Amino acid sequence: MDPKHTGEMLRHLEKQDELLMDAFRSMSHELHKLQVEEEMLMRKFYHLMEAQGLTKKKQAGMKVSEESKSPESEALVVAEDVEKE
Repeated sequence: MDPKHTGEMLRHLEKQDELLMDAFRSMSHELHKLQVEEEMLMRKFYHLMEAQGLTKKKQAGMKVSEESKSPESEALVVAEDVEKE
């Protein structure tokens, strides 16, 4: 490296470092804002689901899959039982 260009190279690298740090701070700030917004939206969504009674709480001895059987799945089981008779 030519000694007469080292000063210019140092200034260039310092400027690049400053620009990269500014970009890092800006992106970190934006990420934090988005995380806060996501948490707020998830809380609102949960409260909405809770208000509509769509959240399910675990009951003693009952699995979630047992709670969420659709009428169609029970109808298929009944139809199969009828065919076997």
